[in-house]
Amino acid sequence: MLPEARVYAYSAVLMGSPILLKLFEDNQTLAAQVFRLIRQQENLFTVNRAASEVMAINHAAGQHPVVVSQPVFDLIACAHAVSLLPDSLFNLAIGPLVKCWKIGFQGHSVPSPAELQARKALIDPHEVILDADARSVMLARPGMEIDLGAIAKGYIADLVQAFLRQQQVSHALINLGGNVQTVGAPPDEQGWAIGLKKPFGAADELIGVIGVNNCSVVTSGIYERYFELNGICYHHILDPRTGYPLDNELLSVTVISDRSLDGDIYTTLLYGLGVEQGIACLADKPGIEALFVTRDRRVICSSQRHFSFQLLDDDYRLVH
Repeated sequence: MLPEARVYAYSAVLMGSPILLKLFEDNQTLAAQVFRLIRQQENLFTVNRAASEVMAINHAAGQHPVVVSQPVFDLIACAHAVSLLPDSLFNLAIGPLVKCWKIGFQGHSVPSPAELQARKALIDPHEVILDADARSVMLARPGMEIDLGAIAKGYIADLVQAFLRQQQVSHALINLGGNVQTVGAPPDEQGWAIGLKKPFGAADELIGVIGVNNCSVVTSGIYERYFELNGICYHHILDPRTGYPLDNELLSVTVISDRSLDGDIYTTLLYGLGVEQGIACLADKPGIEALFVTRDRRVICSSQRHFSFQLLDDDYRLVH
């Protein structure tokens, strides 16, 4: 019997989240390079500090275009295209609404209808003006803000995966606080076992385990950041059409895909569509699969071509 492969785990807090890197060799230098890469990318995209390329765009809202680096322009262009899809819950201009609610950032009150209406006037993605030749981004109105929080982690997870492959790493996992991207599978195993958290459960409570090989797993759930007031749960998944947290049958959506960037995009899009429309949307996208957890405690898989799922919680039932 072969000895079990030794796992080396490295962690840091970056992008406001705990970051975990798993390798099968003790390589502090490589781990430090990965964390440096993440930090460099965070410095480009963050809206949580005054100086970043994205904040430069926000500071110039309603005044003038801002020239940005090619990677920042490309990610903004990608987020912009998704934001313009019909009835898209994804909106790169949602910054003013996020700041109004402050959910996950000491926000514990519901904004007034007048305040929400004023913020909704500032979140039209059609008013984000891109010039590919000049590599510039312009926000048409003062007070508008781009927020790439819904897409930057996926983009960075994919960069880390590409970097690890460049370094000839065959087996690794990076978890960027909810975005899990893998390289291969653990040695002598079929895949990685990724836990699916139980909504509103304890930190280590799982509904089940998702098995993947060389895939990304991204979960978005209403239990991640929320507050309760007068018996109502106000969560961080905001509906740009209403200004309020989205209210539908879902507790979480998990997307399994090659690219973590697609995971970020589709968790948001599928949340807005709900189970039935979401599954229909994925019918012609064989590389992207989803696992929906509903309020009535069903776990529904769009398909299981690229992953396996083992249910662990008897309170939930698996629907194929």
